[in-house]
Amino acid sequence: MLEEGLILSVKNLNVDFNGHKILDNLSLDLKRDSTLAIIGPNGAGKTVFIKTLLGLINYSGNITWQKDVRIGYVPQKLSVSRELPLTVLEFLILKEKDTKKINDILLKVGFKQKAEHIHHDIRVLNTKLGSLSGGEVQRILMAYALLGNPNVLLLDEPTAGVDIKGEETFYELFKNLKKDSDLTIIFISHDEEIVTKYADNIIKLIHEH
Repeated sequence: MLEEGLILSVKNLNVDFNGHKILDNLSLDLKRDSTLAIIGPNGAGKTVFIKTLLGLINYSGNITWQKDVRIGYVPQKLSVSRELPLTVLEFLILKEKDTKKINDILLKVGFKQKAEHIHHDIRVLNTKLGSLSGGEVQRILMAYALLGNPNVLLLDEPTAGVDIKGEETFYELFKNLKKDSDLTIIFISHDEEIVTKYADNIIKLIHEH
């Protein structure tokens, strides 16, 4: 059972790969509707921590989520082959069948209803994933994460490869989403300015040789 007001409790979390300790007795409590930033050097276990929270990596210790948790996840980067015969709509409809909801989410993540983007609905829906720029792919991944009305977003350096203006746009989006809904955000970043501006809580992981 979680204490009232918490959405996540981590106690004595340990992760080992081939005898090499990646996470060592990590513990934290996170309040609902807060923002947690994870910082630290490369190899310190930031992505491992996110994937462990998602249940993708074996661990010892305890991870307790609130019972009604619905998690959206944005990976650091997704490499998409230009030959992949999958459109944006075909990708997003894997998670949400209602195209109106898909359109609404695409608007939220910054695809505009202007002549170059839209006829009856957003033209990017019929674009192949492999034809999109890196920034556009990240927006599509954000849209995918937001479908299903999550109350937790896990973001593994979601702005990797995005220019500075685009990065600011993403974090303003997160900020506005939090205003509009009950949303807890856990994100990885190397940008101290972003971290201090948008995070309520910060944990720093240290790379131990």
